[in-house]
Amino acid sequence: MDRYYMPLMLRRVTGVVGYVRPTQELPCKVTLDTPAIMTMTDLRQVPALTVEPHVSIDWALERMRVNGVRLLLVTDHDSNVVGLIAASDIQGHKPLRFMGEMRVRRAEIRVRDIMTPKDHLQCIALDEVMVASVGHVLETLRRLGRQHALVCECECNSGSTSIRGILSASRLSQQLGIHFEPIAVADTFAAVESALAAD
Repeated sequence: MDRYYMPLMLRRVTGVVGYVRPTQELPCKVTLDTPAIMTMTDLRQVPALTVEPHVSIDWALERMRVNGVRLLLVTDHDSNVVGLIAASDIQGHKPLRFMGEMRVRRAEIRVRDIMTPKDHLQCIALDEVMVASVGHVLETLRRLGRQHALVCECECNSGSTSIRGILSASRLSQQLGIHFEPIAVADTFAAVESALAAD
């Protein structure tokens, strides 16, 4: 080395020691015309919260409660997304229906039993979110009757899809200062498809 570099000073680590976690500052207030991208939970900035298919639904619900979220991505041991589960799935009629059909107790129900499987997931392309407003997102959630929308980006070379972000009806409600409740359209993929085709 031609140049001389002074070594950096080291300090002793003392007291209680934490570490920095990635965070995303979302706006406190928005309007219907605010760019939608400003309200998206960006998984490049905030780690995705996940759960494995074999855990109990009550464990998954507690994970949501502790972390202040209402949706978890369901992943396998290779970190591939195999589905998603929302608090409304666990607190709604799905567990009761499964208990009746399979003759099991609630404690025996696993995430895989009531999650929305990967083949039934839908997402909005990141490119569309980049040019959309909050109003577009609310109308999309209203028509689908959902609390969340996944935002995806495609890897053109590999043909794979990555979940880049999440749009949340409850968060948008807080940011807008209004009560917004998506209409309940249906909880089956076929019914959602028919609802979209009718527009």
